[in-house]
Amino acid sequence: MSMLQQQQLQWGKNGVPALPPEEHADLQIISGMRLFLAVTALLALMLNSGSQGLSGQLAWVIFPLYVLYGAVLLVLLHFHRGSGKLVYWLDVCWCGLIVLCTGGGESYFFPGFFFAILASSFQRGYDEGARITLASCAMLVLASVLSEQEPNLPQLLLRTAFVLALGCMIACWGGLSVQHKRRLALLREVGQQSNPRFGVDHTVASMLEKARVFFGASSCILVMREGGAAHWQLRTALDDSRGNGGRVSQMSEAAVAPLMVFEASQSVLYASSLRSRLGLAHAWQGKARASARWQRLDIDATQGTALTELFDARSFISVPLPLHKGQGRLYVLASTTRLSKADAMFLTHIVAQVFPQLENIAILDKLASGAAYRERQKIARDLHDSTIQPYIGLRHGLSALRGKVAAGSPLLADLDKLIDMSGQVIADLRQMAQTVRGGKERYDEPELLAALRRQAQQLKKFFGIDIEIVSDRTFLLSDRLAAEVFQIVNEGMSNIRRHTTAREGCVRLACGTHAVSISIENAAESGAPGRVPFMPASIAERAQALGGTVQVGQAAGGATAVRIEIPV
Repeated sequence: MSMLQQQQLQWGKNGVPALPPEEHADLQIISGMRLFLAVTALLALMLNSGSQGLSGQLAWVIFPLYVLYGAVLLVLLHFHRGSGKLVYWLDVCWCGLIVLCTGGGESYFFPGFFFAILASSFQRGYDEGARITLASCAMLVLASVLSEQEPNLPQLLLRTAFVLALGCMIACWGGLSVQHKRRLALLREVGQQSNPRFGVDHTVASMLEKARVFFGASSCILVMREGGAAHWQLRTALDDSRGNGGRVSQMSEAAVAPLMVFEASQSVLYASSLRSRLGLAHAWQGKARASARWQRLDIDATQGTALTELFDARSFISVPLPLHKGQGRLYVLASTTRLSKADAMFLTHIVAQVFPQLENIAILDKLASGAAYRERQKIARDLHDSTIQPYIGLRHGLSALRGKVAAGSPLLADLDKLIDMSGQVIADLRQMAQTVRGGKERYDEPELLAALRRQAQQLKKFFGIDIEIVSDRTFLLSDRLAAEVFQIVNEGMSNIRRHTTAREGCVRLACGTHAVSISIENAAESGAPGRVPFMPASIAERAQALGGTVQVGQAAGGATAVRIEIPV
């Protein structure tokens, strides 16, 4: 998913927060059922008002207002409003008022609390559902005490216990449903990131950061060594608001020894608690890959103390990496939350899905590198034979023609310019052939920007079009993606020359967390104020092949801007 698509999910028109389609559909059902129950309650009041111990005219005010409240929420949801958790707390308050004015503990409207519990639990998870359950019990007791009738204590106790017990069960089931949705979404995201186009480094970094956010962890640590490698690779994803959370370093065998004290096929859970400190539970637990049960982990006291002091975390989980050639472990450290066995099991599912694909990506990279090397040799030969030689012949022909022109002829200046242009092109082609033949990484960060600036200089020198290249300092791409970016930008600059009369332009490049942003702008054209911008087909096809999007619009000062978003 590109950055633009993610923003469209988060914000609707005019800056109004938008919801994912599936969540919006759920809220529509909840709002519809709220209105249906409110109308049904009002009809029940109208049909049997005389025998329900109603508190005067208060019920005839509360019930219509609740119907109006449900209708207003349904209308607001159409405009993507009224979907916060405050709505469920208001539902509890409305139910309390209804119970208060219909007999307190004797009211048969008390099951209305279950609507708020169900909706909050399956939308917000266990914690919110448990809070709503406790609030419902308190509201039921309060309404019974404040009602005009004398509370029936046995019946009130039974109803309160029923709301509490069933509410906790609903909250538990709702929390599991929300957790399963989040887990499926995470597996889908890490599966999409396991793409050969992104490369191994980007895929691993993305997986670590997504796992850290999912578990609410303070950091994720990956220790890995490929088969035959002399050093270990240590990757970290930290909770750093400044955006510097990802780090990669090389470690020696002695440096990573404290992190590799567990068995190669063993998943480990450390969760410190009051019970474990009192000796009533085990802080260290482990599970072998072939086993289905967690067991107490007998770890040396010195090693255990060293690990807990090293991580300084309330709890952590560690799982082995399923590598065919190599070994390693993944640690998830939590400073505030307490990780569980279910978290450890889910982490094993994540690594089981991602790391076999990483090995496939590495194999594809080697195959692609070999094919690219052979292709570079072929391209270098073709450049020399079919491109450079004709330009050399053209330059010799121009030099010979210049020798035939009489001194003082006005053609001499033009011929000198053509000879100079052909010499410059020959020099650029020779440099390109040498770079290609030698297998130099052409499209790393400085070379990509330098290549784009050279193209811009050529346009300014030969055609008088001044194009500025603007890039942020964090613009860093893999060679494959950088090559595609080069082709897209080069095509955009060429379009300015071929399809506009603009003499100035600007190319802006930025690499964010989720996408590469490219903006190709040309100055407003004089004499064509109503011209409709066209969609560049070649750029659009390249962007769509990379999973990106293209938009053509207006920039500052009336300039035309082609904006490309490519996910990374």
